[in-house]
Amino acid sequence: MNGVTGRMGYRQHLVRSILAIREQGGLTLSDGSVIWPEPVLVGRNAAKLEQLAHQHGLTQYTTDLDKALEENEIYFDAQVTTARVDALKKAIHRGRHVYTEKPTAESLADALALARAAEARGIKHGVVADKLYLPGLRKLKRLVDSGFFGRILDVRIDFGYWVFEGDWQPAQRPSWNYRAEDGGGIILDMFPHWRYVLDHVIAPVRSVFAHASTHIPQRWDEQNNPYAATADDAVYGVFELEGGIVAQVNSSWTTRVDRTELVTFQVNGTEGSAVAGLRGCRVQHRATTPKPVWNPDLPVSHDFRSQWTELPDNDVYDNGFKTQWEEFLTCVVTGAEYPHNLFAGARGVQLAELGLRSAREGRRLAVEDLA
Repeated sequence: MNGVTGRMGYRQHLVRSILAIREQGGLTLSDGSVIWPEPVLVGRNAAKLEQLAHQHGLTQYTTDLDKALEENEIYFDAQVTTARVDALKKAIHRGRHVYTEKPTAESLADALALARAAEARGIKHGVVADKLYLPGLRKLKRLVDSGFFGRILDVRIDFGYWVFEGDWQPAQRPSWNYRAEDGGGIILDMFPHWRYVLDHVIAPVRSVFAHASTHIPQRWDEQNNPYAATADDAVYGVFELEGGIVAQVNSSWTTRVDRTELVTFQVNGTEGSAVAGLRGCRVQHRATTPKPVWNPDLPVSHDFRSQWTELPDNDVYDNGFKTQWEEFLTCVVTGAEYPHNLFAGARGVQLAELGLRSAREGRRLAVEDLA
């Protein structure tokens, strides 16, 4: 596990996924056998690795990636984006199964090269698609599959929060996120998410128009030194999906939250609408839609929020990162095909690359199928 000293690598992948699987006694397969993951922590800082290992009762850690690749079956990558391609290449060359955070690369060419190399090597390869495992999106997908919406008209995704500049309040995200030269930027970070969310939950993405901004031009790093923010910290996108569905997607690290969640997904259709967050999902059917009338001369008489119905859970939802880890480990052991693979990761990079180009050129671009 490379990159576990970082926020996501440590919190979601090591603690809430791999260690959680161990705490439950391993992962039991349908034939009664048990998968027991044995993590080897990899990184550049030996002291941090030793501290993490000691904290969680682990014994294996190293700063030598080559040695770790010699001795293990699976390689996981949660490093900074700029370091990912070379490390994945090494793992694929050695015939190790690979599972990685997104984006898989900074360019579509590199992302496709990784996918093709993994396929040629005959290994299992997977990319994190955590948003699909959110309870809110799973409920939304259930509505889509049931035909609740009728003909879907549009999708609105509103994501983001205020990330502190780092001068008088520590930033919630690492400084490299705001330097384009280090693989930062909200387009490269979030467009891969929106690609798999829209493709899997609603319909395939067919075109993109994006307006990118760097609203905060100067930030302060982890040592409290000022630096120039060279990457986009907000992007305002319009995607056309298959069937003429329009998706409006705002992603921002420079917005203050006036929602019930840090992200909301609204889907409108001829028969009904739904608004999903991380966990909940509210619906309004055609038959129960109120009849508001625009009249700025009178106070609003509708309590619009009360006119929606909350969907019941009807299921038990585990941590999404852990659930996806369990699926990937099962595929490695059983030989089953894994759907969220490096080719899916390449489609996410494709949308990010097109989004960046659209923002530069100020025009809509087609999203071609990747052969």
